[in-house]
Order: sequence, then structure tokens, then C-alpha cells
Amino acid sequence: MPRTEPRPPGGRRRLLIVSASMGAGHDTVAAELARRASASGHQAHVVDVLRLLPCGLGAGLRRSYQFSVRHAPWVYAGVYGAFLRGGSGPRPSGVPLARLAGDRLTDLVDRLEIDVVLSVFHLAAQLTGHLRSRGALRVPSAVFLLDFAVHRQWLHPGNDRYLCLTDGAAREVHRALGTAAVTTGPVVAPAFVAPVAGGARWRERLAGRAPGRPPVLLSAGAWGAASRPAETARLLAGAGYLPVVLCGRNERLRARVSRVPTALPLDWVEDMPGLLAAGYALVDNAAGQTAVQALAAGLPVVGHRPLPGHGADGVRRMTELAVSELTADGPALLAALGRLAEGGRERALRVARGHALFRHDPVRYATGL
Repeated sequence: MPRTEPRPPGGRRRLLIVSASMGAGHDTVAAELARRASASGHQAHVVDVLRLLPCGLGAGLRRSYQFSVRHAPWVYAGVYGAFLRGGSGPRPSGVPLARLAGDRLTDLVDRLEIDVVLSVFHLAAQLTGHLRSRGALRVPSAVFLLDFAVHRQWLHPGNDRYLCLTDGAAREVHRALGTAAVTTGPVVAPAFVAPVAGGARWRERLAGRAPGRPPVLLSAGAWGAASRPAETARLLAGAGYLPVVLCGRNERLRARVSRVPTALPLDWVEDMPGLLAAGYALVDNAAGQTAVQALAAGLPVVGHRPLPGHGADGVRRMTELAVSELTADGPALLAALGRLAEGGRERALRVARGHALFRHDPVRYATGL
């Protein structure tokens, strides 16, 4: 088969990153990994595993997940309990669904002459592990496990290496699979780490909106999935904060929050580094990429009303790591925010622990295969 592009020079690799358009977190990570790979001289390609599934199955899977987390979270909790959570006893596997994308993935690997496949979504990890174990995928497969909580659909013994956010996650992977597992920490774009000009613009805007009120960001993800965000916004406003609700692409949520006096509802935010740099704290419900970006930016994170399933498990793991605090109710949330005063010891410790999570570049370990 003719090559589509020249082979990279010695030591350079062609990397295929397999993501999924489930919200924005996985694709955000995939884009940053691709940027890092290119900056290191490698050639990076990104593919959505949902697009590899036949007959529109991927789009249907995304719609059903989006509906459940927005409108019927108890449904997702049931799916999570049946398919994803750990524990003893048999569990349904994601392999039968994932293997439907097998031919398209291997064709893509052959056509692009890929050297290494890197999965950043659990269904992709099931697919690559299955293909590797059967010999159908002839290049190494790494998995960047970007959740704080390891659930079983990430795990397949066919994959060659796992890259994890924490030492605990790496130990859990190795114990379950016997596969090599490395702690790299999370991945964010450089703008979240370095001082950004956008922070000053956001501080000016927020101060103009509510002078003297510390801005507390409420994250609802790209799909605007949150439990009673308007109620939380009223609580924060009543306590003297400026609630800044990140509504993602959920216009209905933005309309509801707009009826809360003092609250500032935002749709999709392009300058997240600047906004995080201007905040007092982030109230998080999913332990996803927004929480990771806040940790990188030095913005303390407080967990509150987490989404069921992997969201709740991830928020609990962040609390165990002492990089966040899970609050049980409104008064506990206000107490947790009160302990994060600017210049205070608790805030400094929380920020330092968050920064310590970021250790190594996952691309280095993936291309090293």
C-alpha cells in the first residue's frame, strides 16, 4: 500500500489518538496530546471511536448518554453499576460493542502506517486491547486513563501500557491486569499553567458585574449537566459570592440560571485559562477536564452534588488525594469555600497538591513503545 505521507525520520513516530465526542473532555485531551506529539517531531492523527462504529451506533450512543446525564441521571447510575463499576463477580463487557469498530480502526492504522495507538476513552481501550490480544492490531497500544477513578471498562489486558493520573490508579491497573502502568499525571494546554493575559480581562468583567464578590465558578460540563445548579447559585449569592455558572452548550440551563439574581451564566467559554485565573474557586461535579484545568491554574476545587457514576467516584478520589473537598450540603459547601481565603494556608496547600499531580508527558511514554 502506498504511503500517504513520508515516513518520519528515525526516532519519530506516527501516533493515532483514539478519542470520543462524549462531551468535550476526551477531545480536549486528545487535541493537547496531538499538539505535544507534533511539537516533539512526531506525526499525530486523531480519530473519534464513535465515528468508527457502523450504522450510526456511535451517534446513538452519544445521544443516549447525553440525555441520561442531563435528564435521567439515575439511568446512567444503573448503567455504570452494571457495566463500569469494579467489585467481585461477573460484569458485562464493552468488547462486543467496541469490536464493531475493529475493521475500520485496523484499516486506518494500515493506511496511515501508524506506529503507536493511544486511547483516551474507555471504549477505545476495550477495542485496542481486544485487537492486540487477537493479533489484529500489529502496533503497540497505550491507554491514557484520564479519570481519577478507574472503572472496569478502561481495563483490558491486551493493551501494552497504561498511563494514569495518580499512583493509586497505576497500582489498581497493574493489580487488575498485570500490565505496565505509569503515573504521568493529567494533561492540560500550556496556557493553563503559565500566567495569561485573559485573567485581567476576566477580573475586570467579574468585578464590574458584582464589585467585592469573590467569583465562584460552577462547572456543568460541555453539555450543561448539573444537579440543581440554580439552587447552588442562589446559595452562593446569598453568602456574598458571585456565582459564575459554566452552562456549556445548554441554553435551557443558561436561561434558568439567568433568573437567579447576581448569578452570571456563561455559555461555551473560549478563554478558560483566563476565567480560571480570575476565579476564587471552582465548584465541580464530575472530576473531569475542567477540574483538572483548575488544578493546573492554581484554582482550588470543591466537589458538590457530583453526577452519579464515574463523576461521583472521581470526585471522591480527588477528595482522598486532598486536591479537592467533597461537601455534603449547602452549609458544608460554604464552610469549605470559607477555608480557601486568599493568602491562607489551606488554599496554598490545596494549590500545591494540585500542581504536584502534573508529572510527565504521556506522549513520551506512548511513543516510547
